[in-house]
Amino acid sequence: MFAFVRTALFGLVCLTSIVIGIAPSDIISNKVQLIFDNLPSALEQARGGSVRALGVTSPQRWPSVPDIPAIAETVPGFESVGFYGISVPKGTPPEIVEILNKAVGEALKDPKLVARLADVGGIPKPMTPAEFGKLVADETEKWRKLVEFAGVSVD
Repeated sequence: MFAFVRTALFGLVCLTSIVIGIAPSDIISNKVQLIFDNLPSALEQARGGSVRALGVTSPQRWPSVPDIPAIAETVPGFESVGFYGISVPKGTPPEIVEILNKAVGEALKDPKLVARLADVGGIPKPMTPAEFGKLVADETEKWRKLVEFAGVSVD
């Protein structure tokens, strides 16, 4: 979000203490004027017309909502895509990690699960444990740099 504010030259007040569970009701009731929310939780309100989706934070329009523009169409280079993953404790035997990864990969091929994920804006992206580890490391570094640049601190 800080990249968007800086890149788009907006002067927004950032309320990071908002509990994300109440953010949709706060935007609907006009207590706040703008939120960045995850697609699964925002999609129902946007489809129902109680909020207006201004953009998605993926680099391109999201397949399940092609009528909502990507912010990157206005702010080139903007990207902030959330993801979900499964982790195990450090030291878990590699053969157990491989069994779990294979089971999750198979589950993500199930047409019913794929359809349900699509209903809430999700796209399954199975990957190896090494690929997922790289994704987490890359995202951690991206956000570390952004937090450092923005001078954000925990009070």
